Amino acid sequence: MKKRVFLIGGFSKAKALAASLIKKGYGVTVINKEPDESKMLAEAERLNVYCGDGTVPIVLENANIYGADIVIALTRNDDDNLVICQLCKKRFKVKKTVALVSDPKKVDFFYRMGIDSVVCAISAISAIIEQQAVMDEMQTLVSIGAGQIKISQIPVSPSAPAADKKLSELGFPNNVVIGCIMRGDRVVVPRGETRIHAGDILMIISADQKDIQGIKEITGNE
Repeated sequence: MKKRVFLIGGFSKAKALAASLIKKGYGVTVINKEPDESKMLAEAERLNVYCGDGTVPIVLENANIYGADIVIALTRNDDDNLVICQLCKKRFKVKKTVALVSDPKKVDFFYRMGIDSVVCAISAISAIIEQQAVMDEMQTLVSIGAGQIKISQIPVSPSAPAADKKLSELGFPNNVVIGCIMRGDRVVVPRGETRIHAGDILMIISADQKDIQGIKEITGNE
């Protein structure tokens, strides 16, 4: 049975994302409150379109969103995206919610409010720049040759055993080093008392691929 994905708001983004998801075999429904935009979206093959305001519970109910696998809120309003995801998660038992956020200062707050994944373009660009700087620095400090040293970026899922725990509590293998933690638009230098948050990205340095697999299990990436 196809996984059901709902895209709410964001005409251009929803159109492009829907096309990609449909090609991958997902059952996709778009909810858009603008009648004209809904008509244009409905021209796409195998795309279900429902015209209505995604912040209104009856609209979500009529669109048959209950129990959906993924809901992605793409409106231009951060607050609307938060409301949509919370409604879907708490009232309609959606398995995973994703919110688009324009203000990077809201990323941590959205995670604390129970949103599974938060996407911020500004934070993403900043993180790419910072990650590259970190990687460049690592290249000067770590001898990487003959496959002896591996550097991996591993995200921490909301349901991961590592979420909300201190590094000192996790019992990482002795030959694994956490180089840094990417948290939203910040880089955190890890210490034993540093607490891991859902949504963090761990920069892992290891000499053995088996150790990386163990880290993936702890971070919810089995």
